[in-house]
Amino acid sequence: MSQFYFHCSHAKGVLVDRCGAAVADLVEARDHATSVVRSLLTTRGSEDWRDWVLHVNDDLGEEIFVMPFAFVLGKPH
Repeated sequence: MSQFYFHCSHAKGVLVDRCGAAVADLVEARDHATSVVRSLLTTRGSEDWRDWVLHVNDDLGEEIFVMPFAFVLGKPH
């Protein structure tokens, strides 16, 4: 298991994940990242999330991958 942190950012600010999550591999990290994005989309009111990005970092602070919220939101109709 590795400890990963799931920070969110956009041009006006950052949401820092201070606890992180223990994940077994990159697939589990991706699934957890998707869950974090979906959770924010449903709980944070009328925020426009299209410009937000989720940054996945390891316990040394190295960025492993990024996931734009638009990836989870899908294309607008």
